[in-house]
Formats: sequence, structure tokens, C-alpha cells
Amino acid sequence: MSSFLQKIVDPKKNPLAKMHMKAVSTRLRRYGLRYDDLYDPYYDLDIKEALNRLPREIVDARHQRLKRAIDLSMKHQYLAEDLQAKQTPFRSYLQDMLALVKSERAEREALGALPLYQRTLP
Repeated sequence: MSSFLQKIVDPKKNPLAKMHMKAVSTRLRRYGLRYDDLYDPYYDLDIKEALNRLPREIVDARHQRLKRAIDLSMKHQYLAEDLQAKQTPFRSYLQDMLALVKSERAEREALGALPLYQRTLP
């Protein structure tokens, strides 16, 4: 990424990016979600593979957070204030594994090997 784009999206250097990050953080805290919970495994197969490689406890915790958020949304409620204060919306659990999966896929493509997974239509 160019230095110009880094300045635009870096919350430490751009006050608008900082305001956006605070707004996203507030919305995620209301439902008890983390930013990595928003990634859809059906949209990107790399995300699906990264989720498959994570420990079962982390994936189960992700599913519980998503179920709780859906339940709260359907009831038109938010998480209790004391629980909102404990949430860590930008604590990542998926990014390291996702970077590993993407680098493995890029390495396989560079070597001319067949991909590990392909999207198929039913």
C-alpha cells in the first residue's frame, strides 16, 4: 500500500479514520462482536480454510458471538453496559491464519500447483 493510502486509513494519522474506527468499535461492542467475526466464509474460500485451521474453541466462541448478536438484533436490544465495557472488538484471532493461508495459496500459484480448493456450483 502506498504511503498516501496508509496516511488516509491509519487512525493515528487521520482524524476521520479515527472517528470511523470508534464508530465501528461502538457498533461491534453493542452486539458483543469482534471485527474478525464479520468475515464471511462463504464469500472467500481463504477465510473458510483459515477458520478450518483454527482451534475448535476459537471457532466455537466465534459462533456463540454471532448467535448472541443475531438474537440481540432480533429482539431490538443491545448487550448490557457492563458487558459492552469488557468487549475487545479489534482483538484479532483470524488475521494471522488468514495471512498464512493467503501466502500458501500465492506460493502454490507461483509454483504452478493445483489449488487446494476451488469454488464449485451445486
